[in-house]
Amino acid sequence: MYKFSINTTYNYSPNFDVKKRKLNQIKFIIFHYTGMKKEMDAMKKLTNYKSKVSCHYFIKKNGDIIKLIPDLYIAWHAGVSSWKNYKFLNKNSIGIEISNPGHNFHYKKFGKKQITSIINLSKFLKKKYKIKSEYFLGHSDISPDRKKDPGENFPWEYLSKKKIGVWHNLEMKTLIKTRNKKIDNLGIKNFFKNLFKIGYSNNLSEKNIKCLIKSFQRRFRPELINGKIDKECLIISKKLLKKFK
Repeated sequence: MYKFSINTTYNYSPNFDVKKRKLNQIKFIIFHYTGMKKEMDAMKKLTNYKSKVSCHYFIKKNGDIIKLIPDLYIAWHAGVSSWKNYKFLNKNSIGIEISNPGHNFHYKKFGKKQITSIINLSKFLKKKYKIKSEYFLGHSDISPDRKKDPGENFPWEYLSKKKIGVWHNLEMKTLIKTRNKKIDNLGIKNFFKNLFKIGYSNNLSEKNIKCLIKSFQRRFRPELINGKIDKECLIISKKLLKKFK
């Protein structure tokens, strides 16, 4: 019934929980980038028991999909994380690593073949596990104080048109008009309220609040990631409340 439209190969990782989970425990898809210079090194790390990290699927630069861990086993990809009332999302998610050097090694745009594979794999998993569109997330969404991936080059807006993740659908002229426009303290307070209702963690230290703002901007306002809350950020967050149920 469920078939990939592209070839899938196997290269199993030893880094997973031995106990199987139930099918209905799978609620989220979490996107990552590998964040390493060489694709081969990323694959070695994900399949080396000493690294203690893994994922379920790995998407290569050429778009090939490699399955590292069967879906019903818990992979070690999310770490300390939260979204809404869920904590430590490994047990409730499928992790997808996408080959990309990341912010530390000349972060690149994701290739067309990679994006095609992301769409095909996501549609397959969404149908199989009945995953909500709004539960396709990035690692930086669930761990904003620690992670930047998959980053501002990840095509969230385009994917949302395929019902993979969500987008705010505000017109560009409205966004540009409100960008860098200052807001008062009530506006700032409402911005954070909106983020917490959307699902972002409300348990971050004051030191990490800027990381939270930047995480939101990487996802929903990638044109300007400055860690500052302006009117554009506020109206985007308000619009998203209708999308994240």
